Amino acid sequence: MNIESLKIRALLRSEFDLVIEWAAKEGWNPGLDDADIFWQTDPQAYLGVELEGELVAAGSVVSYDGKFGFMGFFIVRADLRGLGIGTQLWFHRRDVLLARLEPGACIAMDGVFDMQDWYAKGGFVFAHRNLRMLGVGRATTSDTTCVDLGELPFEQIAEYDARHFGYPREAFLRPWIQPKSGRALGVVEEGRLRGYGVVRECQEGFKIGPLFADDAAVADQIFEALADYAAGQSLILDVPEVNEAAMELARKNEMKEVFGCARMYYGADETGETLPWQNIYGVTTFELG
Repeated sequence: MNIESLKIRALLRSEFDLVIEWAAKEGWNPGLDDADIFWQTDPQAYLGVELEGELVAAGSVVSYDGKFGFMGFFIVRADLRGLGIGTQLWFHRRDVLLARLEPGACIAMDGVFDMQDWYAKGGFVFAHRNLRMLGVGRATTSDTTCVDLGELPFEQIAEYDARHFGYPREAFLRPWIQPKSGRALGVVEEGRLRGYGVVRECQEGFKIGPLFADDAAVADQIFEALADYAAGQSLILDVPEVNEAAMELARKNEMKEVFGCARMYYGADETGETLPWQNIYGVTTFELG
């Protein structure tokens, strides 16, 4: 193949399904409905590399209303790695996303640990580690005060989510909290939402994400109810290491670290310290933030 002839262009929706297949082979374990929701969130966000008529690499450049960006889904076809394709795509993606955002807006990413120094060369600053914890869902007989998020005003959920994600993401949130194979639950006290979480079926087992809560007791309630839905199945929670209470939740549920990513920032929010990490018990995804 002539690497000089590669072309970076927008992905077609059908091509995004191929990228999901690549991600599955890499062990990323996508959710069954991730492709549709991710595409719906920002159809202009997905770029691919075409080489001699074949798709050989891809990556996302999601813009949240121009105020915040997230880079994910960075993948090169396994047989063509080490040729410089990924380097060209990665810097192109960064620059495309900067152009899609308002001046001074922040970009975040969750990158694999062994690429952290390389990402730093592109201007990204390390904030902390997000650790993928694996366990098994367990049935529970405990009483729960969790309510289905479908019973709550969407505006209440969106406000709580934006407080923890850092920016509004309603186009993503609406379908995410209505999983076809999963549950979305919250805890409400005196009319105030105090936490919420979503569990969704993946190609293997289930993932919880996000899990936001005002305190550890609320997080425990939500986790237990979501884990009940996945009883007997493998269960993943992506935990910010900076939240010791979240790490303890994973430990006491006998979850083990199996993977992880470096949360990194480019631009105005370089450390990510503006987010209430003490209330983030599980990040939503490694792909869209």
